[in-house]
Amino acid sequence: MRELRANPGAVASGTVLESRVDRGRGPVATVLVQNGTLSAGDFFLCGAVFGKVRAMFDDKGQAVKSAGPSTPVEVLGLEGIPEAGDQFHVTDEAKARHLVEFRQSKIREATLARTAGARLTLDQLHEQLAAGDVKELPLIIKADVQGSVEVLSEMLPALSTDLVKLKILSAGVGAVRETDVLLASASGAVIIAFNVRPERKAAELAQREHVDIRHHTIIYEVSDELKKAMLGLLDPVFQETVVGHAEVRNVFKIKGTGAVAGCYVVDGILKRNAQVRVVRDGGVVYTGTLVSLKRFKEDVGEVRTGFECGASVSNFNDVKVGDTLECFTSVRVAHSEATA
Repeated sequence: MRELRANPGAVASGTVLESRVDRGRGPVATVLVQNGTLSAGDFFLCGAVFGKVRAMFDDKGQAVKSAGPSTPVEVLGLEGIPEAGDQFHVTDEAKARHLVEFRQSKIREATLARTAGARLTLDQLHEQLAAGDVKELPLIIKADVQGSVEVLSEMLPALSTDLVKLKILSAGVGAVRETDVLLASASGAVIIAFNVRPERKAAELAQREHVDIRHHTIIYEVSDELKKAMLGLLDPVFQETVVGHAEVRNVFKIKGTGAVAGCYVVDGILKRNAQVRVVRDGGVVYTGTLVSLKRFKEDVGEVRTGFECGASVSNFNDVKVGDTLECFTSVRVAHSEATA
């Protein structure tokens, strides 16, 4: 037996066992404390992620205030998603933020140094393959859970052929962010968004930079789409146009009606009978129709930026404060039009 020892009085350090985005609690990491004692309120550095321990839960799901050596705990309060195997240690806030910024800049520089080239969409892939112009298709993967990230990261490179190599530039948990779009723009990558949506600013940036973001909810459809792209057989797709976002600030339970969301329209327009997504912590929890839209007690056809309203989503009563209602239109078009 190895006589392993640890000092409970030392500065806490340990290893990340797994991480994910919880739709109710945000980024969550399960860590194993290997030395020292981790306490609520501690600032810590975890790979290239900064955090402050907002809450901790033991293996039985009970809240705890501190965790000593050899104790696994679930930690809330991270500002991002660390990788499994990352080392964490407690430090002061200023030093942790400085180190995170430095490490993230180094990661971006290293990734960009490995890649170069023009932006590429899946629609253009077959044409460039036929011309012999493409040797490599870089991909960026964003998913709702770490398990999906790992499956896609292993599965997609295996689709590589003699003509093109599929290369994963970046893979992580959470919504598509501006940094993901900037990396895709600089490296000519296609973003695979699995069960997540881009943040509003990221979506606007992707449109300006002509970055191709592919949304999927079924893993085998991701591989099918990439195979078809390499063969030039992509089917017609639905082109979506986001017309507005509203932030849910209150929820009212009304007998006979169900849940009514008290919303503030942050941009664009909400339209009655339009398609709408309920987005929570970057992930889509429901897609349906905006069946009711009211200003005060009057039914209205639309509500514009800067106004409050009450809204109901068809067959969905689990809307929560902090959710975002994303109103959109969808038109079936030829694939070449969708990516133009």
